Amino acid sequence: MEGGIPKADKTEFRECCLTTWKQPYIMQLALSAGLGGLLFGYDTGVISGALLYIRDDFEAVDKSTIYQEFIVSTAVAGAMIGAAFGGWVNDWKGRRISILIADILFFIGALVMAASIHPYMIICGRLLVGMGVGMASMTGPLYISEASPAKIRGALVSTNGLLITGGQFLSYLINLAFTKAPGTWRWMLGVAGLPALIQFILMWSLPESPRWLYRKGRKQEAVDILKKIYPSHELDSEVEALRISVENEIAEEGSIGEGNIFTRVRKAWSNVIVRRGLIAGIGCQVAQQFVGINTVMYYSATIVQLAGFASNKTALALSLVTSGLNAIGSIVSILFVDRYGRRKLLLWSLFFIVVCLTGLFGVFKEAAMRSPPVSHVESAHFGANATCPLYSAARDALSWSCMSCLKASSDCAFCANGQQKAGACLASNPSIKNACHGEHREWFTKGCPNSFGILAVLGLGAYIIAYSPGMGTVPWVLNSEIYPLRYRGLCGGMAAVANWFSNFIVSLTFLTLTQLLGSAYTFLLFGFFSLCAFVYIYFLVPETKGLPFEEVEKMLERGFKPWPFNSKEKEQHK
Repeated sequence: MEGGIPKADKTEFRECCLTTWKQPYIMQLALSAGLGGLLFGYDTGVISGALLYIRDDFEAVDKSTIYQEFIVSTAVAGAMIGAAFGGWVNDWKGRRISILIADILFFIGALVMAASIHPYMIICGRLLVGMGVGMASMTGPLYISEASPAKIRGALVSTNGLLITGGQFLSYLINLAFTKAPGTWRWMLGVAGLPALIQFILMWSLPESPRWLYRKGRKQEAVDILKKIYPSHELDSEVEALRISVENEIAEEGSIGEGNIFTRVRKAWSNVIVRRGLIAGIGCQVAQQFVGINTVMYYSATIVQLAGFASNKTALALSLVTSGLNAIGSIVSILFVDRYGRRKLLLWSLFFIVVCLTGLFGVFKEAAMRSPPVSHVESAHFGANATCPLYSAARDALSWSCMSCLKASSDCAFCANGQQKAGACLASNPSIKNACHGEHREWFTKGCPNSFGILAVLGLGAYIIAYSPGMGTVPWVLNSEIYPLRYRGLCGGMAAVANWFSNFIVSLTFLTLTQLLGSAYTFLLFGFFSLCAFVYIYFLVPETKGLPFEEVEKMLERGFKPWPFNSKEKEQHK
């Protein structure tokens, strides 16, 4: 038996289309559960645009990067809680109930965010939504895989990944649609409750996973569901396969031994084969986040503003590029991961990520150096009380630029008078902002006007193209293949927690880093992390393409060489 989760090839996709056309019930199961992937993607992408308008409505948020980072990262913290809680609910009450609870959390969280009258309410709503995302992200693919015919399982599970990137793209479109609507960000965040409600209604009418039912001793119920999935001439063999699979699974779990979760984790790390697998698997998951991808997904519109585009609508429109390219990259990964192998895709992906992040460093550095100067005449034009107090008191005020003004304090903003002409350093408050806009000027609180903005957007697009087919999907594929079967659930859980925790750290610190280091050096820091990840993966992550589970175990036992040096190893890695 080939190692890993089922992965779809072209033949399987054709078979999937034919099977679901003949048995639409199967597609109903897959799409109903797959809506969790859409919700996951929507929540990831929507905050990027909504944050711009939340800053406009709450002055405290606009002037505090800590507030902004907590609004973004609280959902990730909620996802960690939801994933842990979801694993327990999955085993106790089943996959269907877990998805229904996720929908309730998501729906309530969306309503709380839409009705928020204080930033703390938004943070609470994000926590609830994150918990729903955490439960749905682990339960949806599991339900689909257990309720799908084996021959098209890979194709149906792959639709969950496509729905995640599709949800991200949809969120950017909805963000753009509500830019002129009263309440802007309330609609952006609140509309997420609609697909959660739809999924709740659909899942209410669908059955439990047949595998879970069989394992709980409800065998007749499991067989009744399998009758709807398989043709009659395949039913007996599938029921027998399910029986053998469940019995083997229980036996494998028993071989780990008794004890609480901490005891089982300690046993896993003390086993040399499992430890080497964990070093590779967890390392890939941590690297996936520390190359900076979710700074782009969560803060893409803010990054576009840092590149010099002041308009919220323009920032949203340009950030749509990153989401679209990410969706395309997911499709590319499905086509190439089994053709070229996991390791090669990871290394090439990281190589180009380092190149792109280094290029972004150069673009943002040059933009900062060429930011327009601050003019005393322009600043005085709006009145003495409108000028930023720090600029007025500065001894070196004559040498100030737009970047000097913005770095001085969150209470300072730059009112531009043309692309590269001298502008005014003003106090950042709504009345002075309106006065600046009243003279048809642009108001900058993040980046400065420059002629390099489009290069920054192109660099972000190139970064997404480099990331998505390799680092975007391969770490999850690798983690499904590299652990011995009896440890797969435990080790997969540890790797997922490492991924969520790394995601939380990166999303919680990005804006603070841009303040402390500047945008350019923040991208250079992520480039350094990516270079470290390249070295780590080169020396510690083996190729698992096409290897049976037993061969992966043997390879980890004897140790892994960074590259096949002799013909025998080359043949083994083909």
